Amino acid sequence: MRQARSVKPTLSIVGAGRVGRALGQRLRERGWQIGAVVTRSVATARAAVRAIGAGRPAARLGPDVLRADVILLAVPDDRLPSLARSLAKLAGRGSRGKIVLHTSATLGRSVLAPLARRGAATGSIHPMQAFGGKIVPNLQGVIFGVEGDRKARSTAQSLARSLGGVPVAIATHDKPIYHAAGVMAGGSLYPVVEAGIALLMRIGFTRPRASETLLPLVRQILDNIERLGPRAAWTGPLSRGDYKIVAKHARALCRHPREIRQSYAALARLAGRLLSKRPAVARREIERALGRRRRRTV
Repeated sequence: MRQARSVKPTLSIVGAGRVGRALGQRLRERGWQIGAVVTRSVATARAAVRAIGAGRPAARLGPDVLRADVILLAVPDDRLPSLARSLAKLAGRGSRGKIVLHTSATLGRSVLAPLARRGAATGSIHPMQAFGGKIVPNLQGVIFGVEGDRKARSTAQSLARSLGGVPVAIATHDKPIYHAAGVMAGGSLYPVVEAGIALLMRIGFTRPRASETLLPLVRQILDNIERLGPRAAWTGPLSRGDYKIVAKHARALCRHPREIRQSYAALARLAGRLLSKRPAVARREIERALGRRRRRTV
């Protein structure tokens, strides 16, 4: 006797920007049924449906959104409170039994309280991954921070596993720290790498040559960190205690924008505190190398 195939839940997506499109596309590839796809205009909704490969485009909330088993709200944080109120007003008693998840990295389920009061299960799911430009990232092995009431959290965990990710429960009050960790480790790379490119361009490198110089270095460092951990992989003048080179860098950077000088100094201090085997000694030597003791604030 042939066994019946399990049917994946239906998913409506409200706010199909980078995150909403990427999650919708990956879930559609894994058998989830895509329902309404809602954005601010018909044109962007249709574009989102084309990118996802399924769904029914809409420019405003309507009954079609509520026909799905799961409603995913992938909008900016500041839009979530009003969206939750509008959706709760639209659904009324029809909220009962629905599962509503948002994708904010910092907000908890309380922002969806209007829906919870009408009987919806509410929570959040956030992939710790970069969604840049038109690139749809591979979510295999990616950590998904999940939070919410029991039913919503269980659904978020199932959704994350469908994407090949690893769900990790995050307490509501810990979500800002969870996100700050990602921004420090990942988001800070954008300006830091751009600063390195800018410095090389100031001494005659073209932008392509500057990128070609630095990006393999960044990739190798990340590979080393993955294999060895930050402390064991740490290299460069600070790791060797070569503070004369740090002083030379500080003097050379005096001719460059203040933000770059300050960033170099802040990163040196952070490395001394977190990676050095003797943080107190490193801190003292770094300050001397940066010339802090020789300067007076006015």
